[in-house]
Amino acid sequence: MRLTIAVIALALAGPPVIAQEQPKRFPAVLAGHALIPADASVAPPGDAPADLAISGKFTGPGNTRADNVGTIEGTSFLSDKAAPRKTGYRMPIKGQSLQGFSGIKTVGDGTYWVLTDNGFGTKANSPDSMLMFHRVKPDWATGKVDVVSTTFLSDPDRKVPFRIANEATEKRYLTGADFDLEAIQPIGNEIWLGEEFGPYLIKADLSGKVLAVIETQVDGKPARSPDHYAVLTPAVPSGSATFNIRRSRGYEGMAAAKDGKMLYPLLEGPIWDAEKKDWEKVDGKEVLRVLEFSVAENKWTGRHWKYLLDVAGNNIGDFNMIDATTALVIERDNGEGTADKACPDGKPAPDCFNVPAKFKRIYKIEMTDANAGGLVRKIGYIDLMDIADPKGLARQGGVAGKLTFPFVTIEDVDVVGTAQIIVANDNNFPYSAGREPQKQDDNELILLDVAELLAAK
Repeated sequence: MRLTIAVIALALAGPPVIAQEQPKRFPAVLAGHALIPADASVAPPGDAPADLAISGKFTGPGNTRADNVGTIEGTSFLSDKAAPRKTGYRMPIKGQSLQGFSGIKTVGDGTYWVLTDNGFGTKANSPDSMLMFHRVKPDWATGKVDVVSTTFLSDPDRKVPFRIANEATEKRYLTGADFDLEAIQPIGNEIWLGEEFGPYLIKADLSGKVLAVIETQVDGKPARSPDHYAVLTPAVPSGSATFNIRRSRGYEGMAAAKDGKMLYPLLEGPIWDAEKKDWEKVDGKEVLRVLEFSVAENKWTGRHWKYLLDVAGNNIGDFNMIDATTALVIERDNGEGTADKACPDGKPAPDCFNVPAKFKRIYKIEMTDANAGGLVRKIGYIDLMDIADPKGLARQGGVAGKLTFPFVTIEDVDVVGTAQIIVANDNNFPYSAGREPQKQDDNELILLDVAELLAAK
């Protein structure tokens, strides 16, 4: 439910009690819409292993191998409450899929850094999906996007502390079996990446060579998911494994201070409290940690903030700073599709949306010294399910002067100038169909006029 005025009882060692006011909704107007086709791909580097010439070979049932191109049907099944729906594409594919932008950063010259997600969703099905980031340039006039450059991640100096999929090769290109990259921040001549499996921070140079892999600490203790290399499966059914971050709830967004001195990785899910045997909560509601990492000192500062989800079960999509103390955060539900294409009575069917999108927002938040250790302040938001399009700029999805962005995963937002932001989806190729029930989503980038939101105090 929406957070109304609430008094948050914090621990005695924490900051003073702060009243949380209901954030105000602000308008969003479409200023540009550009697309990358769903099946866009790039060729692997010439020195990559032959295995990487075809990707998606392990996306079938049980992750069993399928070497022949186009033998595995793509289906949308991202929600456990939805019926599988055909997306119209098949795996494996020749080359490497460009799909799934999971992070974005404005360069300032009309280009943007974007980050391809881990591949096809899991470690098990992505050992032939290369990790890469790109520099792209949308042409808002034509609706096309130029991929200016692609950089592949590699570990020739063996900085990764565990065995990787391409361990025995010279260049040691990284894949989705190694990491799940979700956030990108260029600082000087280095690229910092927020990762979800560990979760880890990864530092690389501009050529994509890994310089360091940094373990996460929360309150001075390790924070690990079941996909962390040190978390082992127990030998017997009665055994247990020790971890405190749920699978696929590591870093989903990571902001950087405007001066580049600090990184602010944001966990997608709450931390498990072993003593209370419950997820971390404030006033009975789950909160997500925003951590602080010093780039210059190469260490966690110990400071943090807490992000309160509006609705239980919501997720974070991306996180970027506006200025020294305010930032943009995507908060969204796990639905996809619009209500006009909803299944009758909500019953799952392969040609409709039985879990349509309802909550797709971008919040402006405030993080200050005064609220460190406590809740970030939600100042206001825009609704991505209700974008005004008075000029008819929408290239798809526009109806009666409105555009909706009804994707299950919206994972990219950053500021463009003083009045605009850019937003993009992770299209989860070939598993996401949010525009039409049986049509794979494209990679969509939208430019929004949101002057009132950015100016809000």
